[in-house]
Amino acid sequence: MPRLFASLSAASLIAALCMFSAPAASAQNNPDDQDKGVDVKSSVGDLHMGNDGNPREVGLPVYPGARIRKDIASKDNSNANLSLFTQSFGWKLVVVNFDSDDSPNKVIAYYRDKLKKYGKVLECHTKEHGGGVDIHDDNDSNKSKELKCEDDNTGPVVELKVGTEDNQHVVAIEAADSGKGSTFALVYVRTRGKQADI
Repeated sequence: MPRLFASLSAASLIAALCMFSAPAASAQNNPDDQDKGVDVKSSVGDLHMGNDGNPREVGLPVYPGARIRKDIASKDNSNANLSLFTQSFGWKLVVVNFDSDDSPNKVIAYYRDKLKKYGKVLECHTKEHGGGVDIHDDNDSNKSKELKCEDDNTGPVVELKVGTEDNQHVVAIEAADSGKGSTFALVYVRTRGKQADI
């Protein structure tokens, strides 16, 4: 998800790292359950980083017959569950990757229908494998911006998007490298300022 991290403001990330390096922070990591990740509790906020993302947290069903995608190099799943909550701001990112034996067109049709419950579905095209989401840390406006197609809107990856920059569901679908079937990522992003809840 390179575009997500490129779009987050450097100030927000630096603030988060400084906040959790405070002596009052306590990390919890269970070595017997590596999928759970790391939780850091601090007097100024909470941080979770792990590969325990799941479709329930994304708010979308799994395409029938799809399998969780494994990272070939590490043989681990390639999912993500990241969240940071403070009194001033918060954000949550959940990514779950799948493989399917069905064509990209079938997966696109399925998720176009499933995403309708969240609003108008925007179909975009990109060269970014695994799709991407854009979050802009814009303190000049309290209004969340509508999603739009980025760059030149061309490429082999189809992104179905619903929502606003502060609350979005994205499904990124592309043909599998083998030429048979497809791969897709289910993505949920939610951000908030001081006054909003996640």
